[in-house]
Amino acid sequence: MKSAVFFALLPTLLSAVSVHAVLPVPQKIANLPTISNKFIIEVEDIATIPNKRSFKRSLDVVYDSLKSRAVKFDVTKEFDTAGIFVGAAVTLNTAEDVAAVANTEGVTAIRPVKSFKQPVLAKMHVLTGLDDVELPPSALSTHIMTGVDKLQAEGNIGKGIKIGIIDTGIDYKHPALGGAFGGSSLVYTGYDFVGDAYTGDNDPVPDSDPYDNCNGHGTHVAGIIAAQPGNEYNVTGVAYGAKIASYRIFGCTGVVSEDVIVDALIRGYKDGNDILTLSLGGPDGWAASSSAVVANRLAKLGKILTIAAGNDGSAGSWYASSPATAHDVISVGSVENTVISLQTAIVHGAIYRPITYFGTDPFAVLDERPIYVLTNSTTITNDACNPLPDSTPDLSKYIVIVRRGTCTFVTKLANIAAKGGKASLIYDNGNGFAGISVGAYTATLIQAADGEFLVNQFFAGVNITISFPQTGDRISALSSTGGLMSTFSTFGPENDFSFKPALSAPGGNIMSTYPLALGGFAVASGTSMATPFVAGASALLLAAKGKTPAVARAARDLFETTATKVPSSLTDGDPYQTLTQAGAGLINAYDAIHGTTLVSTGELILNDTAHFNGIRTFTVTNTGKTTKKYTLSHVPAGTALTVQADSIFTSFGPVPLSTTYASAIIFPSTFSVRPGGSQLVIATIKPPTGLDASRYPVYSGFIDITSSATDITHVSYLGLVGSLKNKQVVDNTDATFGVKTPILIDAVGDWQTAATNYTFVDGDWPSLLWKLAFGTPALRVDLVDSAIKITPTLSTRGLFSGWFSFPHPNKGGSFAQVKVVGPLASFDYIPRHSDLDDAPYSLFNLETPTFANGTTIRKGTYRVLLRVLRVTGDPTREEDYESWLSPILGISA
Repeated sequence: MKSAVFFALLPTLLSAVSVHAVLPVPQKIANLPTISNKFIIEVEDIATIPNKRSFKRSLDVVYDSLKSRAVKFDVTKEFDTAGIFVGAAVTLNTAEDVAAVANTEGVTAIRPVKSFKQPVLAKMHVLTGLDDVELPPSALSTHIMTGVDKLQAEGNIGKGIKIGIIDTGIDYKHPALGGAFGGSSLVYTGYDFVGDAYTGDNDPVPDSDPYDNCNGHGTHVAGIIAAQPGNEYNVTGVAYGAKIASYRIFGCTGVVSEDVIVDALIRGYKDGNDILTLSLGGPDGWAASSSAVVANRLAKLGKILTIAAGNDGSAGSWYASSPATAHDVISVGSVENTVISLQTAIVHGAIYRPITYFGTDPFAVLDERPIYVLTNSTTITNDACNPLPDSTPDLSKYIVIVRRGTCTFVTKLANIAAKGGKASLIYDNGNGFAGISVGAYTATLIQAADGEFLVNQFFAGVNITISFPQTGDRISALSSTGGLMSTFSTFGPENDFSFKPALSAPGGNIMSTYPLALGGFAVASGTSMATPFVAGASALLLAAKGKTPAVARAARDLFETTATKVPSSLTDGDPYQTLTQAGAGLINAYDAIHGTTLVSTGELILNDTAHFNGIRTFTVTNTGKTTKKYTLSHVPAGTALTVQADSIFTSFGPVPLSTTYASAIIFPSTFSVRPGGSQLVIATIKPPTGLDASRYPVYSGFIDITSSATDITHVSYLGLVGSLKNKQVVDNTDATFGVKTPILIDAVGDWQTAATNYTFVDGDWPSLLWKLAFGTPALRVDLVDSAIKITPTLSTRGLFSGWFSFPHPNKGGSFAQVKVVGPLASFDYIPRHSDLDDAPYSLFNLETPTFANGTTIRKGTYRVLLRVLRVTGDPTREEDYESWLSPILGISA
């Protein structure tokens, strides 16, 4: 059986590797982000299926049809909720069976079952007591940032609202989480879909008790929503009057199968929850997965769904996470807390204040060490991005001082380690003083002024040494990144240019509950923390305005239009952060609930240049008691240069910003509206000029609607300079492996460069390797005659999150007027790869000489034809595909 290997889907805190580092030939090992041979099928309503006979369920009609044709299938789970999802999770053993199911009358869709890793947080620290060095100075700073404190002071604590948490379960025995389960308890209901021992590689063992004392993620999430006041750490949930339902979908370790998530979504809906929150997901860029489809339907029905945008900010733009990609849910990014506890280092040899470094734990250096500076320039842009010169001394006894910039932190640290360096201080270049990903190296960030001081002292010949006190030198301070986007927060937009994330909430350095067996309370960072915050704010909204479907469906627009704009830095004059990371801004729960100006839409999606729609309308309604006079104005945000200069690859995060903005004409720009009245507004937005379209600049900003200093709402917009159909998808460079991709790997694991025969005996089979620089709606792999006469778009010398791990039927049967011998594989809705993933490529193993439909490939000589559809391309137009033709392979089996 053939297998498709694809990576780059699962949620992970990215530990950066070298930018385009040359990797060795990969081993031909399958590593699927989908569960092998498992699919979710969706079926029509029985009333629409012909020949249904006496069956009462559409599922039974489909089963009967499959059995009558001897199609082998095993049903592992059924979903039978009309209006939400009717279908089943099935196991299918052959490509022929998959094709048979797809072509069965009544089957509307068949999608592979994806797997999702447990959320990997940017930070998780279990508190040891009130004197813990990482204890935030205030437990309620997040409430103050967002107006939640004022709502709670009014008595709004979310009473009467039910919130379903789909996560790792909850330690409901925790006193701050009610201490009990069921009935009138805080955690009023729930279900364990998997059991402690579930890892994703074994069968779930469900039961009715969602208790968790081995993981903790869901307990931290629950405390953000509903921790009861009065605990020793003063942790208080956003909506501590709400009721919680706990749906456990992860075991103590491992991954979860997507059919479990779908089951939990439906259960949460049927249990009557008003809000469902999911702090999970993985890089995707499309809204086509089963969990995204179901989440979207629930949102359309009038349930509020808050879903984490992801912790892949280092990977750059066009990396939206699923199921937050569902168009009608609230995808949530992370903003840093305004307060933080940091460490200080002591400078010896010169009179200088203690140097604050971005670490909540003391730096793991116990002795006093001299410094070594790599360059005397404090403006160098690529410090340590290349191997250090031979004249560099043994760095093992030094604290190495290096400047931030150009390449990843891990690239710098790897070059330093090659000369013996064991500990480094990286001084900032203006991108922001924040936590950084340094992999397994010992390094941390200091501020620019401190780094420049050390550099100047070193080259002045001053004998500077540094020590790192292990106790007593923690400082409690306003964070210099407080109110800014967390560097780990994922960048959108979706590949189809949907607006993701929708908005942001406090997610950096958040204190909350943790299982009693694991310590009781913890400080964590991630969009996992921001997402339940929005769920809690949504409960306050429903408690204030009523939990009707209309209020729920309007919640995202209301939160977006009242959000607080997020700056890109704390320096005056710098632009607002690109909306591709911040969304419409930081949630302002108080203004969302008390504001008396309603705007009909929160998002204006202007599309790319080829599909540009710059004339947009929205409605402003005055719900107050007096006439209001409004003034409308355009406020741009930073333009995200989403692709690297002179490259096909996306920019790493933080994505560079340009101050070349769009412009806007607003009509009318001033007007008055009586109580209960509305005004239609026409906004004509002109894209910025003078930008390099090959950088795929995404411009964004706001139309501000101002009535008074305390009554300001806005509409957010997003547009692209350049055509998505022109964006190269397949990587045909030698950046990753030192040879140009795509490429075939032969039986011994080398690159195939000449005609090669394969026997398919004892591992003698070929593998096709490709890498995607951008997402694609469709990828096709076909076998063609070796004498084919075509000119591929990519010179001859890529994971998949789509719908099938077995290929679709290949419609058309020809390419460039040359017959296609047969299809090998096809995948739909695939995300791009990232160099920061463990395996930044895809590998398709042709382990047996058979086509996708199971028929045998005849002996002979062939080539592999790879075709990839560009975004917004027409799948029926040959010219909208990129194509690559392999060297000749002989099949002698």
